[in-house]
Amino acid sequence: MKKIIHIDMDCFYAAVEMRDNPELRDVPIAVGGRDKRRGVVSTCNYQARQFGVRSAMPTIKAFELCPNLVLVPGRMDVYKQVSRQIHEIFHRYTNTIEPLSLDEAYLDVTDSTQCRGSATLIANAIRRDIENELNLTASAGVAPIKFVAKVASDVNKPNGICVVTPDKLQDFIDELPLEKIPGVGKVSIEKLNSAGYFSCLDIRNSNQGDVIRQFGRLGASLWNRSHGIDSREVETTRERKSVGVERTLANNIKSYEECWQLIEEKLFPELQRRLSRYTDIGEIAKQGIKLKFEDFQLTTIEHQHTLLDLNDFKPLLKEVLQRQKGRGIRLIGLNVTLKPQGDSHQLSLI
Repeated sequence: MKKIIHIDMDCFYAAVEMRDNPELRDVPIAVGGRDKRRGVVSTCNYQARQFGVRSAMPTIKAFELCPNLVLVPGRMDVYKQVSRQIHEIFHRYTNTIEPLSLDEAYLDVTDSTQCRGSATLIANAIRRDIENELNLTASAGVAPIKFVAKVASDVNKPNGICVVTPDKLQDFIDELPLEKIPGVGKVSIEKLNSAGYFSCLDIRNSNQGDVIRQFGRLGASLWNRSHGIDSREVETTRERKSVGVERTLANNIKSYEECWQLIEEKLFPELQRRLSRYTDIGEIAKQGIKLKFEDFQLTTIEHQHTLLDLNDFKPLLKEVLQRQKGRGIRLIGLNVTLKPQGDSHQLSLI
C-alpha cells in the first residue's frame, strides 16, 4: 500500500509574523489588510481563534469578536520564501511532492529509504526539521490514501501528528463526520444531513444507487471515500484550472458605470497579465464575475467563452447586477476557467 503524508503548517502566515516579531507571540493576531472596516482575515493565530476569529472572516466581524485583536499586514514575499525553505526540507525525504498551497503539501514516501522507510518517522523528522531550522511548527497526517492523510493532519493540530495504519483505515473512516471530507461544503452537508447521512458509516450502510441518485457525482465520491477508495496519486505537477483577480473596495459602489470603470481600468488588465503566465493565446473555457455585497453575500456568474474578451464581461456584469437589490458592492472579481491541458497550449502550474 501507499505511504502518504499530508503536511499542514500551523496558522502559517500568523506563525511567521509571531516568529519575526516577538511582541506578537502572546496576543491574538490576524493577518489581513490594513483597513479594519474593509479587509478580510487571511489567517489568525490560535489565541484569536479562541475568540471565534477564523480565516476568510471580514475584519470588522473579527474585531467584534476580539476587540484586542492585532491586525498585521501580510508579507507575501516572506511567506513564499519560507515556503521554499519548507519544500527544501521535504526534498530531503522524497521528490514525490504535491503542493496544495504555500503551507500545505502531500508527500508520497512509499519508496523512500529515509528513516528506515517508516512514513511515521519521516513525518516526525520533517516536523522536527521545520521547527529546529525555521522556528515554525507543522502538523502531519499519515495514511495509505490521500484524503485520509489530509483529514488526519487536522486531528492533533497544532504541532501534532495522526497516523492511520492500513489495519485501522476503515475504522477511522467510519467515524468521520461527512463535513470532514475535503470538498463537502456547507450547502452539501445540509442536504446530506436532511437525507439522514451524517457520517461515512451512514453512507457505507446505505444503498449505493440511492446515494448516487440523490447526490450525483458527490454521492459517487462519498461512496468511494466511505469505502476507503481513493486511487489518486501524489501529483508532482498540478494543472492550473482557473485564473482570477479581485479587489475589495475602500468604499462601496452601486452603479454599473462604477463597476465597469474598475473592470476596464484595473481588473481586466491584471487578469490579462496573470493569464499570460499559463497560456500565450488566451484560450479559455469560461469567463465569470464575482460580487460581494455590503451585507457580505457573495454571488458569481459565468458563461462559456473560448477567448478572453473585455466586451464579454459587459453582459455578465449586467446580469449579475440584477441580483444587487439596491445593495452596495464591496468587492468585484473577474475569473476565467482554463481549458484542460491538451485542449490548448497552457502550461502546468508546478
